[in-house]
Amino acid sequence: MSPSAATSSPEAVRRDPRRAHAAALRIVSRLRGAGHQALLAGGCVRDLLLGREPLDYDVATSAPAGEVQRLFPRTVPVGIQFGVVLVVEGGQSVEVATFRRDGRYLDHRHPVDVEFADARADAERRDFTINGMFLDPDRPGEPIDYVGGRADLQAGIVRAIGDPEARFGEDRLRLLRAVRFAARLGYEIDPGTFAAIRRLAPTVRDIAWERIGEEIVKILLEGDARRGFELLERSELLAVVLPEVAALRGVEQSSDHHPEGDVWIHTLRCLAQIEPGRHGEVLALAALLHDVGKPARASRLPDGRIAFHGHCEVGAEMARAVCQRLRRSGDTAERVAGLVAHHLRHLDAPKMRIARLRRFLAEPWIDDLLELVRIDVLAASGDLAAWRFCKEQKDALPERELRPEPLLRGRDLVDLGYRPGPRFREILERAFDAQLEGELRSAEEARSWALSHFPPATPSDGPA
Repeated sequence: MSPSAATSSPEAVRRDPRRAHAAALRIVSRLRGAGHQALLAGGCVRDLLLGREPLDYDVATSAPAGEVQRLFPRTVPVGIQFGVVLVVEGGQSVEVATFRRDGRYLDHRHPVDVEFADARADAERRDFTINGMFLDPDRPGEPIDYVGGRADLQAGIVRAIGDPEARFGEDRLRLLRAVRFAARLGYEIDPGTFAAIRRLAPTVRDIAWERIGEEIVKILLEGDARRGFELLERSELLAVVLPEVAALRGVEQSSDHHPEGDVWIHTLRCLAQIEPGRHGEVLALAALLHDVGKPARASRLPDGRIAFHGHCEVGAEMARAVCQRLRRSGDTAERVAGLVAHHLRHLDAPKMRIARLRRFLAEPWIDDLLELVRIDVLAASGDLAAWRFCKEQKDALPERELRPEPLLRGRDLVDLGYRPGPRFREILERAFDAQLEGELRSAEEARSWALSHFPPATPSDGPA
């Protein structure tokens, strides 16, 4: 394999924080052994100083990209013009970048050109002070800090390096990243930095929606999603990227079911229950969007209460559109829309016939739906009776009873003399319902039932 050849080996994809740390240390050692300066850089330094396990590792070096490629047998030139090379070491991918100073930015993402420089210049071109430090692995408690990052780390502040508007002008995504870091770390955003975010909020649309979508999902999943969305709302970013969610503020709800307040407060209370590592993207997006249809369906009843008839169906279409705008996968969009559409369906469960209840509890999305219901209810009245009924019924049924093999299939109908036609589906569904109700217990009973309830005497499905 040539030094610059990309690798598609699965081992390079499976990220292991401990192995990545060891790989980064070996890379630093090899670069230094070749006479170059090499340091851990960026977010991994921040996390190490906080006693957190970094998600990944970056190395900054004085070595040109070509020299990095020469020193390591497996590399990917992800940004060779900017001096950035991905080194695959021990099955882990570590980004290695040459110290640089960035030139002008025209697309709010990439500099037109770069000037390779020293560590100080490299630190000064980064986004936030807490992400602008370096670390010599031989002196782990003594960061190399040209931008005041250690003081801000200790004070709990997210502050742009240098002029905030200049930093945000270079990459508009930094507007959202500031919010994410503040939420994830429990930090405050520096007043000057926050003021710049509010002024520049409308410009976040200058970047691709895919990048915005990735950042929104990270805010939901990396920790304290509620605070993240409070900051998005206060900074006016929410109205720009998620106007459907911003519209929830001030939408009144009846206190009998929602003593917590308006739809926005309810949504924030739902987000407060999102747990990193436990909940995934689909559940988090559904929690965020489950009530987006309420503003359009609000009406006041004669007794003064507020109703939102049809908000689940309207909200499902809106949720699908939001996911598509944020460039989430088609599967994610459909699953989120499905959860939003059905998030009140559990209320009917105690009154359902056995067959309908079992069909409901056998849906492939039922576990996500019940978790969404739990979050929704705990953020409102706290009455978990219907949710508990569903959980108990589902848990009491073994898999073979919850999702049994049908006793009657299409080939059975053909053998009985039916011709394929529109009634096939009705016969099979009615037979399966009878099976779920306990009326049919064998294939023979199911065949007899079909012949007695749907005699094969019509032109469309009569005898062959």
